[in-house]
Amino acid sequence: MAPTVLLLSLLTFIVVLVGGVTTSPSLKKSATTASYNLNYTQASSVTGSGIARIKHRTTRAYGNISPTKVSRFSKTVKPTEATTRALKPTEGSTKPLRDTPFKPTPATRAPKRTTVKPFESTKGTTKTLKPTVKWTEVSTKALKPTTVKPTLPSTKTTTTPVRFNTEDLNENIDKNVERRVWNKKSEEPPVFECPPLGLESLKVKDLQIQASSYKRMGLGPHRGRLNIQSGVEDGDIYDGAWCAQYKDQNQWLQIDAKKLTRFTAVILQGRSSIWSLDYVETFKVQVSNDTIKWKPCMNGTEEAVFEGNKDSETPVLAILPKPAVAQYIRINPQTWFKNGTICLRAEIMGCALPDPNNIYPWQAEEGTNDKLDFRHHNYKEMRKLMKSVNEMCPDITHIYSIGKSYMGLKLYVMEISDNPGKHELGEPEFRYVAGMHGNEVLGRELLLNLMEYICHEYKRGNQRIVHLVKETRIHLLPSMNPDGYEWLQKQEPSSVGSSSAGWPNFADLNTVMWDAIELETDKSKLINHYFPIPEYYTSEDAMVAPETRAVISWMQTIPFVLSANLHGGELVVTYPFDMTKDWAPREHTPTPDESFFRWLATVYASTNHVMSNPDRRPCHNEDFLRYNNIINGANWHTVPGSMNDFSYLHTNCFEVTVELSCDKFPHASELPIEWENNKESLLVYMEQVHRGIKGVVKDKDTEAGIADAIIKVDDIDHHIRSAFDGDFWRLLNPGDYDITVTAEGYFPATRSCRVEYEHYPTICDFHLTKTPKQRLREILAKGGKIPKDLQLRLRQLRIRKLRASTKLINQRRASQQRRARGAHN
Repeated sequence: MAPTVLLLSLLTFIVVLVGGVTTSPSLKKSATTASYNLNYTQASSVTGSGIARIKHRTTRAYGNISPTKVSRFSKTVKPTEATTRALKPTEGSTKPLRDTPFKPTPATRAPKRTTVKPFESTKGTTKTLKPTVKWTEVSTKALKPTTVKPTLPSTKTTTTPVRFNTEDLNENIDKNVERRVWNKKSEEPPVFECPPLGLESLKVKDLQIQASSYKRMGLGPHRGRLNIQSGVEDGDIYDGAWCAQYKDQNQWLQIDAKKLTRFTAVILQGRSSIWSLDYVETFKVQVSNDTIKWKPCMNGTEEAVFEGNKDSETPVLAILPKPAVAQYIRINPQTWFKNGTICLRAEIMGCALPDPNNIYPWQAEEGTNDKLDFRHHNYKEMRKLMKSVNEMCPDITHIYSIGKSYMGLKLYVMEISDNPGKHELGEPEFRYVAGMHGNEVLGRELLLNLMEYICHEYKRGNQRIVHLVKETRIHLLPSMNPDGYEWLQKQEPSSVGSSSAGWPNFADLNTVMWDAIELETDKSKLINHYFPIPEYYTSEDAMVAPETRAVISWMQTIPFVLSANLHGGELVVTYPFDMTKDWAPREHTPTPDESFFRWLATVYASTNHVMSNPDRRPCHNEDFLRYNNIINGANWHTVPGSMNDFSYLHTNCFEVTVELSCDKFPHASELPIEWENNKESLLVYMEQVHRGIKGVVKDKDTEAGIADAIIKVDDIDHHIRSAFDGDFWRLLNPGDYDITVTAEGYFPATRSCRVEYEHYPTICDFHLTKTPKQRLREILAKGGKIPKDLQLRLRQLRIRKLRASTKLINQRRASQQRRARGAHN
């Protein structure tokens, strides 16, 4: 294989797992420290505490770092070679990831500005790279190219509902999959003893962080938070670390824990910057109860010196030789990169001690009253939890799989409905999707908690939940990328293949639409919905992840009305379009349904406890508070082939992206708080599926539902289509609308419908009359006799057509005669 192809495969595979890398076949363990390396880097041990394994936000939670097997340094121990287990961030990690953080390669989309008309095949427009493995039967069947007729610019809705088979979670995981995913037995790391104080999650406020000095405001102590990201330009107020003004060993970063705390470890990271390279190589730690007298962390009889960073992005964990109890803790850099300056980002691990002076201890407790399973769940644990929910509420739940991941793990969906397993006429379909990126895990846990909560509250008779379950068919996909999550968990060597090249791009339909608008002179021929997927994307040898294929097939099978995909790394809700025209870096690019999308985004953001807090600080380098915590995706940064845009342009479904938290992988102790922050938002957003109008399009004579009828709303240039049994849902804000329904072989019908402010849809049914031609076709196809009324109707149509043509001929003759007389005179 050519080197460029190998490089492309490696880069794209790293993107899919967002933290998945190959490890050294042999893990060296020093006699003085338990240190690990996933990137073959070497780090020298220094007198002080050992360096245990650390997971960056592009790897896994430091809540699962193992503090065990760390030998204590002594005076007589010589420095030995050791390795630091860490993961260098993947390309594009300087910004929180949404659906796709990078401009796709030619293997994942057509060449720029390729002309693709929406009603023509795109065969031959792109030459794609063949993967080194064959897709499974499930994935190859998901997106078979279909012939697109000029009058039907998309694949027709199936006339009969397709059901997914129920998954039996009592069955064991396939042994071949076991070997591929968990191919080697590795030490199961115990959960870290103490949680983080919350520098990264913003639990620690800016005023609790002080420093000896700082270069400028943008490099102040408040920027010394683990994984904080800088802006594109150095020198603004959103820089990527705390940087001391002076280069000496008297500089320090100080954190006030606000109460007596048992400090156990420090996590250190260099400066986030694309222009500068700054990091601390060694440091000391001191603690105090009054900020006047400071006690150093000791290693026997000497002050401990801890090993820091060897690059600016890889976080390193230093475990204190002995836990220190105090209110304040200082990080005191000793050496730093010789060509740089003193800059660092940090997190502190510590357990708060009970305050004997607090006579109302329950007032200080944070969390939730809901009794849910608040912990991080790997694939096997996720299966167990979903199985337990299904057993607890068998009458309203149904577990099915939409396909398999590259490694063979099933993509499980929990369906919640009063009649699970099938689509009910008039009942809207809703979905939540999480775990698109393996390191963004909060969405995964929230959806697992949500299915638990709905089950519990339904059994308790909570009328809000009962109504939601009875009136909505809910689908929860907690892990779209299970491979990425498991890869981060096991941290074991594995072969790098073309598993998910181009992940997680969906087809770029925006370019298809905009090219057609530019090239088509007859605007009446343009389509504005159900854009077909280009053939370069649907072919079996296209570099498309099997997970993406499975989700697209799922979208095409179930008539979803509303959806949201859950991510992490920011606090904002984004809505389509996510892609700008002509690859502008950022530009407001609205859809025809801009007002309703803004409503959807506002509904979630305004009910989220953290987003709606006017006093919260920005996560990284964007202050979304000025936008009320919502933003048009393209106005943040352009993302070609996003899930939001694909849903809007290829299906009836409206979808937004929710960035749930500054911390992509919060500690398990923070999950109850995160659930409480998002619970109301998750529920109220689902309820929006009942806004607008709904109805059934039927044949006037037979009362049979008409599939693929086009529902048009005046003044909104985006249509939807009826489902396989004729029902439809059109999301709209309150107001009066003229609705027109058309279907092949039927006369159009128009009626006015009013959308009220109440949380229920307006019923707007349509009965269409067949055209005489359609009736004739159906009768002749059955070999039947033409009825007299149809014969009379056809005769009238022929006479009308004859009269019209005769009138036109006479007009032309008269015109010619006038011109002839004028020429003669």
